[in-house]
Amino acid sequence: MGLFSSLLGHDSRRFIKRKDSDAGEAGRALEELRSSLFNELRTSEGAKRQQQRFCGPVVAMTFNFMVAVGIILGNKLVMGRVGFNYPIFLTLIHYATAWILLAIFKAFSLLPVGPPSKTTPFSSLFALGAVMAFASGLANTSLNHNSVGFYQMAKIAVTPTIVTAEFFLFRKTISFSKVVALVVVSFGVAVATVTDLEFNAFGACVAFAWIVPSAINKILWSNLQQQGNWTALALMWKTTPVTIFFLVALMPWLDPPGVLSFKWGPTNTSAILVSALLGFLLQWSGALALGATSATSHVVLGQFKTCVILLGGYLLFGSDPGLVSIIGAILALCGMSVYTSLNLKESTEKSTNLLPSQNLPSVKPVKPKSSEDEEKPLVEDNSSAV
Repeated sequence: MGLFSSLLGHDSRRFIKRKDSDAGEAGRALEELRSSLFNELRTSEGAKRQQQRFCGPVVAMTFNFMVAVGIILGNKLVMGRVGFNYPIFLTLIHYATAWILLAIFKAFSLLPVGPPSKTTPFSSLFALGAVMAFASGLANTSLNHNSVGFYQMAKIAVTPTIVTAEFFLFRKTISFSKVVALVVVSFGVAVATVTDLEFNAFGACVAFAWIVPSAINKILWSNLQQQGNWTALALMWKTTPVTIFFLVALMPWLDPPGVLSFKWGPTNTSAILVSALLGFLLQWSGALALGATSATSHVVLGQFKTCVILLGGYLLFGSDPGLVSIIGAILALCGMSVYTSLNLKESTEKSTNLLPSQNLPSVKPVKPKSSEDEEKPLVEDNSSAV
């Protein structure tokens, strides 16, 4: 041992100790970071800060866009090849799967804490859960009875409904430039989908009945997260049981009979479970996008998805939707670009105006002390400061 110490020398032993000390400090720093993140999730304000930090508008809307495209393919597989033509029951499976996953998150202390119950009345959470059941259930029913083009035409009406509802509920107005951009977007989507308008009387009634719940659902999700310090997962945990209750009540009215006689084989069950997992991700990503942006921006994102799918099929797979549809999709994309640039400009101006008052501490000018001030006793200085 003495020979080994003499070979290493004093400097080498000090280098090894310093390396051990650095490793210990790195481990302690990692542990402190882990504990701070865990403690952040224990309060609604901390959880909201973490959501805003990691899921900004770009991340949330990109996440929602990718999941939305995936669930379109998944639902086409389930309702087409699998033959599961029970849209309300499929929606119920989606929300039941989401509630089970949220319960697992809560069991492992991964579910963010919501704000105190006194800050958000139960009536607001109950209303959101009920509206969400009608919005999701009627949307799938509309897709089952109508063509995708007619469904998109009905979705266009959601935009003016949101603008009108936000004005009457919250006195929220938008600029004239945004109104023009939204009109261009709606017109472009209408032109792009006008060649695919297949519907029946029942499907048309369902589509028109879906417009108001869809608009109110997006407004409530956005408002509760931005004004009430709710995170997406915490709000989903509170409202999903109410949604499941109303979906069970809607099943006998909107679903066709024969759901119990469906053949639940391994292939069919796997396809439905994949669709349910995508449904949970769609609900989560949609809530993140609504919390990071606004209800109107979320509708524009859905219309952007429609145009991208149409143009992507034309460019990548050689489909021919027609020249009119392609022109309409390009026109809608131009309107979306203008709307997005106006939103970015508005957010930049708001952050610039809030920067001096919120981020910079107020510095008061220091007066030079006179000889009389220096001779005053300490008690008088404390009383004047108070």
